[in-house]
Amino acid sequence: MVKEGVLLGFSGGMDSSTAAERLLSEGYRVIALTIDTFGDESMLRYAREAAERIGIEWRSYDAQKEFRREVVDYFTSEYLAGRTPAPCTRCNTHIKWRILAQLSDELNIDHIATGHYFNIERRGDYLYVAKGADLAKDQSYYLWGLSQATLRRALTPMGSVVKEQIRERFDNRSESMGICFLKGQPYGDFLRSEGSSIVSGEVRNRQGEIVGKHDGIALYTIGQRRGNGISEGMRVVDIEADSNTLIVGSNSELYKSTLYIDHCTIVNTEELLNADDITVKIRGIGRNPEAYVRVSPHLTGYKVFVDGGAWAPAKGQPLVFYRNNLVIGGGIVVDFE
Repeated sequence: MVKEGVLLGFSGGMDSSTAAERLLSEGYRVIALTIDTFGDESMLRYAREAAERIGIEWRSYDAQKEFRREVVDYFTSEYLAGRTPAPCTRCNTHIKWRILAQLSDELNIDHIATGHYFNIERRGDYLYVAKGADLAKDQSYYLWGLSQATLRRALTPMGSVVKEQIRERFDNRSESMGICFLKGQPYGDFLRSEGSSIVSGEVRNRQGEIVGKHDGIALYTIGQRRGNGISEGMRVVDIEADSNTLIVGSNSELYKSTLYIDHCTIVNTEELLNADDITVKIRGIGRNPEAYVRVSPHLTGYKVFVDGGAWAPAKGQPLVFYRNNLVIGGGIVVDFE
C-alpha cells in the first residue's frame, strides 16, 4: 500500500539517493525536487538521471535569484562588514526547506524531506530538531532555524543512517564539501570576483598601537593567527569594520563569557530561560564550550552566559542551544564581551 507523498530535496548524490530509497521502502510516493541555485545544466541532468535510476518522479525549481539574494549577497555583505556568516544555515532556512514547503503546498503533497542527517522528536506540544544517529555527520546545528510548521510535515529518512554503511555503494560519486557556491576557491578570491572592494588597513594591539597592516578585514576571522599583519603568537581578537581595523591579542583574550544573540528561532522560550542543562554550539566543527550556559532576555534577543568562556566567537556566527540531543533554538551572535 502506498502511503502519502513526499517531496524530497534531491541532488542525486549518495545522501539524497539513499533518502529516496529509504522513503520508497517505507511505502511513500517520492517526488524528487532539485533546487537549481546556479543554472548548472550538468547538475540538473545528473539529478534527473539519478531519479530515473531509482524510479521516482523528478522536478526542478529555479531558485537562482532567491539564492543570490538570500545567500550569496548575504555572505558577501557579512564578510565585508567584518562578520563571519554561516551561509549553509541561511540556505537551509530561507531556500531549501522554504521552497520544499511552498511547492508541497502547491502540489498538494503531504510531507517534505531532505538527505540531512538529523531527527525530529516531540516533547509535549513541541517538535525539536534532534541529532542524527551518526554523530560524525550530524547536521542538526545547521537546522536550528526550521519552524514548527516545517517540522510538523518533515520526515527524516537519514536520521538513523550511519554514513560509512552506505558510502561503499556510491564509490563512483564524489561527496560535496564546503560552501557550494565557492566551488573550491578561497572565499577571498570569490569576494574579489564579485567586485567587492577589499581595502588594506591597520592592525593594532589592545593598547591602540599600530603593529602591522592587513590585506582587508573581509579576509580575516576572529581567532585567526596567520596572515599579513599578524605577528608570531598573536591572533585576531576583534574586527572594527567602521575604521577598517584589525585588533590582535593573545589566545587567552579570545575567551568570551557573555554572548549576545539576535534573529532567533526558539522552540519554547520558557524552557530556554529556565532549564539548567543547556549547552551551545557556535561552530559546526571545531572548539565549542562544554559548560552549561545561562540565558536571559536582552533587547530583541538573548544574553548568554558561558562559564569558562566560549573560544573565539565571531559576530555573524550562529549560536545553537542544545539540551542533550535536542536543538531548543538558536540565533546569530551580534556581540560579545
